[in-house]
Parts: sequence; structure tokens; C-alpha cells
Amino acid sequence: MEHHDLLSGLVRLHVLHHAAEHEIYGQWMIDELARHGYRLSPGTLYPMLHKMERDGYLTSRKERQGRTVRKLYAITAKGRQGLEIAKAQISEFKGEAMKP
Repeated sequence: MEHHDLLSGLVRLHVLHHAAEHEIYGQWMIDELARHGYRLSPGTLYPMLHKMERDGYLTSRKERQGRTVRKLYAITAKGRQGLEIAKAQISEFKGEAMKP
């Protein structure tokens, strides 16, 4: 992903946003991010999800569906708080950056 360093924060916010709506799993998130123009490989997304879990923004559980075991992620209270703070900061930035 070009400009990875700049955009990785936005990817994390997308993850938190969707995890606040419903449980997510890696491949679903990769597909969802692709709809928004982000091209992430599993080798990029999964370490990001693991770090977000270690940092307390997400929690996970495993679910078996037949022969497939999926790791489902949900937002935590810390994640919700961080998402709300980020939304306020994005709104402020948008107001400033979009001035003529």
C-alpha cells in the first residue's frame, strides 16, 4: 500500500468502526477495506489486528464453522473510547483541511 505510514491509522479506524458494528474477521476486513481502496495482504492485516488486541482496542474469540476455525474480533471499551476521540479529531481536521 502506497503511503502506508500515513494511511495505516485510517485502516485501524476502519477496523474499529466495523468492529463496533459487529464482530469481524480478517478476510472480511480485507474485502471491506478493498471496497474503500485499501489493498492489504493478510501479512499486513493480521499483525495489525493482533497488535490492536494486545493494545486493548479489540478482543477476540474463536468460532468453528465445520472444518474452518475463524477468529472473530470485537471492539472493547478502550476501542470505543479511542474511536470517539479519533472521530472528533477527524472532524476537526476535515473542517480545517477542506477550507477553500
